[in-house]
Parts: sequence; structure tokens; C-alpha cells
Amino acid sequence: MDLMEKITSLAKRRGFIFQSSEIYGGYQGFWDYGPAGVEMKNNIKREWWKYTVYDREDVVGIDAAIIMNPVVWEKSGHLKALTDPLVECKKCNKRFRTDNIVSEKDLAEVWHRYDLKIQDLHASARIDIKSQENLLSATSEILKDSTIPDEQKDKIFNGLSKIIKEKNKDADSKIKQSASFIDSFHESLKYQGWFVQEVLNTRIPCPNCGEYGRWSEPKTFNLMTEVLLGTTEPKEKSYLRGEITQGAFVDFKNVVDSTRVRIPFGIAQIGKAFRNEITPGNLTFRSREFEQMELEYFVKPDEEDSKKIFEYWKEKRRRWYEDLGIDPKKLKFRDHEPEKRAHYAKYATDLEYEAPFGWSEFEGIHHRGDFDLGNHNLSYKDNLTGEEYTPWVIETSGGVDRAMLFFLIDAYREDGKRVYLKLHPKIAPYKVAVFPLLANKPELLSKAKEIYKNLKQKFNVVWDARGNIGKRYFAQDEIGTPWCVTVDFESLDDATVTVRDRDSAKQERIAIDNLTEYFQNKLAA
Repeated sequence: MDLMEKITSLAKRRGFIFQSSEIYGGYQGFWDYGPAGVEMKNNIKREWWKYTVYDREDVVGIDAAIIMNPVVWEKSGHLKALTDPLVECKKCNKRFRTDNIVSEKDLAEVWHRYDLKIQDLHASARIDIKSQENLLSATSEILKDSTIPDEQKDKIFNGLSKIIKEKNKDADSKIKQSASFIDSFHESLKYQGWFVQEVLNTRIPCPNCGEYGRWSEPKTFNLMTEVLLGTTEPKEKSYLRGEITQGAFVDFKNVVDSTRVRIPFGIAQIGKAFRNEITPGNLTFRSREFEQMELEYFVKPDEEDSKKIFEYWKEKRRRWYEDLGIDPKKLKFRDHEPEKRAHYAKYATDLEYEAPFGWSEFEGIHHRGDFDLGNHNLSYKDNLTGEEYTPWVIETSGGVDRAMLFFLIDAYREDGKRVYLKLHPKIAPYKVAVFPLLANKPELLSKAKEIYKNLKQKFNVVWDARGNIGKRYFAQDEIGTPWCVTVDFESLDDATVTVRDRDSAKQERIAIDNLTEYFQNKLAA
């Protein structure tokens, strides 16, 4: 059994994560959090909010609506940007994102053969009128189905058409001058549907059923989740938000007008988002319903200062995960190459974790410039200086579900037959478990219940009186409970209890009256 199988089994067995609607066969890409899971997830969100909002003087919070005016998504570019090319296996009918199953190496190797043929065609077109006409016709057909912007299509076709129609001595020279847009045409062919399908059918088996050569042509798929609103027909079409980010931007003016914030300042929020993920997988890593924790930090439009703030937030976010127990050796930043950044991003980096399924992103830090506020026609006026401008935005965007998954993976330990989660006490579902040594002894039950009720006033404490003491320890280890308190017969005589440490399994006697202070000190350490 590999590590992900072990994590998946433990998550269900101990009440962390359940498949949604499991009694009806489940529903792909949706998950429920059980008793332990919801506590841990809330602890993660609570720690993030404390670190990001309560511990600072320059950040305020909001809770924006999940459904917003559709114009928001037009202005933000999501209705165009959140589209992915999908292919379907004709045997098992499973759909996959092409960029998840077709590598750049596959594209490059197959493309090399086509590139040589097209170069030969262009070379012959320079001297043979019939070949020139064939080239023009072929170019027209390929451009028609291509994803090249219309402007560029017109430029390529009209330029090539004009050159070919010229039958004077300068034609060959002008064809050479057209190299710039012929070259861009060459490069764009590599990503057209017909070519990707060729690569799939000659090189890529279906990840689900293993079948070769039975792929559909790639088709565009919108990741935004549509909803229909209203009680009468026709209903109004809107969308479940694809990210929580836009809430901070559309509420920007209201936040500035209703508070005393001044640039630089941040707007934080935690909330659900939805995307039509094509291939959900790896437990909660890729889901269709997920929760985000984001900060939009607004700064003056200054290249040097904003770069420093971007680097500052990179370090702050990395440090937060490390402080909560993530192994620093399993964290790294992956900076986006300039040509691969989102069109609006001045800088962008992903914080990645070395998961069992490879290095995987679970938080992005982005310098978004003035793209968002500019698209919404929003600006900022400093009431003290009178200066007015469109602020730039530094964003930190983390996934609550992914963070929890990686905390679970990172905390998983095996010590012989003992399995335990070495979770940081601050995010562990329960801080303390209390139980009597023997569940059939009323005097032990009574004392243990008294301690349990007292500790519950300060901590999230769990009660366990099932089975024998060994099984209780075993269960709490798998849940990740840092400390277990056992009331035994000695407790009735000297008012002390046994406190067992999860990580070391060592036990010590602590006075009952000192338990609250003892655990407070442990949690503060």
C-alpha cells in the first residue's frame, strides 16, 4: 500500500474526509469533512486568520457572496480565461485535460516531422505558382480551426495572400520578408486540435483504460460552474465563483469608504469556490468544490517597492507553513517563467510541496499589477495627500483543502505497528483526550468526566471510554491528538493523572489542578 492509499484509508477510518454522497456511489470531485476533519480544517483557517488579520494592523477581512453579478466575471476575464482543452477516450468515455497527459516532449518530437514538411512546402511555394495556391488554400483551412487570435489570423493570411498574388520579380524577396508571421504560424500549429489529436493517437494511452489511438479531437471546456436563478422562465444565468479573489476587488471601494485603511493595506477572506475540474484526483488535491484563503494586498504603483513587498509575502507564507510543522525540505518555490505567467502578472510564484504524487502547488503568490482594479474601473484617493491612482495588488492565494491534505501527508508516521499523525498541536483536531483506565469503574468514570468538563472550558477535548487503554491510545495517535489524560486508581488517592505524549509515547504524572496550565504552556511553546 503506497502512502496516498494509507492517507486515504486513515482519513476515512478516523473521520477526517469522506467521499460525498458515498451511500449513492459518491460524486467525483466532491468531499465531506468528518468530525476530526472539520475540526482540523477550522483550526487551519483559524490560524491563517489570526496570522493574516488579527496579528497585523494593515489587514481587514470580508466575506463576499459565492454568486456575483455575471459582469464581474466578464470584467475579470474568467469567462474567457477559465477554459481548458479536453479530449475524450472513445472506449471508456473518460475526459482529460490535454496539458495533463500530453507533454512538451511528445509535442516536440511529433512536431519535428510536420515542421520539415511545412518548411518544404514553403520553399516550393517560392518558385511554383501551383504550390503557392495550395499553400494559400491549406493555410486558410488550418487557420479556420486554429486558436490563433483573429487579428493574427488575418495578418498571417492576408500577408501571405498578398505575397503569393504578386507575380513580379520581387515576389521571392517579399516571401522572405514574410518570415516573421510564417514563423509564428509554424509555432502556433503545434498547439492546434488536429495536431494534439495526432500526438495522442500515436503516442498516448488512455490513463484510465490503457487504450491506444481512440481519442476525440480536443474541445474547449469552460471551468466556470453555471447556475440558473429565478422562479420563472427564462431563468437568469450566473456562475458559482471560480475563485474568491474578485470579492476583494468589487468590495474595494466599500472597504476604503467604511474603514480607516490607507495604502498599503490588505483585504483577507476565506471561502468556497467551484470549478468544473476535468480530472479530479489525489483525494482532495483536485476538487470541484474547494475552499480558499486569500489576501489581496494593495500597494502604490512602484516597481521597486512592490517587488520588495512581493518578496516579503513570499517569505511570510513559507514561514507560516513551516511554523505549523511542514518539513522545510519538502517546500520549494517555483517561479513562473515570464512567457508562462498569466498575462496580468508582473511576478508569480507557486509554493509547492513534495507530495507522494510529485511536487504540487498549494499556494500562489502573485504580483497582479493594476489588472483587476483597472478592469473594474476602480481607483484610490489618499485623503491626506490628495494623490489618486490605481493601486497594484500583491496576492497570496492558498487552498484550505490542499493545505490540510499536505499537513496530513507530512504528519504521517509509522513506528513499528504504531501509526500516528505528528500534527502541530495548534491544528490537531483535538488537543487532549481524556479517559478512565477502566470504563466499568464508576469512581474512575466520575473523576475522568470531571476533568474532561473542566478542560473543555479551555481546549477542544475528546472523551473516549471504548475498548481497552491500548486501543484508545492507538485511535488517538491516528487522529493526531497530542496528549492523552488517563485517570487511574492512583488518581483517586493523590489527585494526579497520567499524561501521555503522542510523539514520544512517554508518560508523566501531572497534578489535576495543574493540567490547564500544563497544556496552555505546551500549546504556547
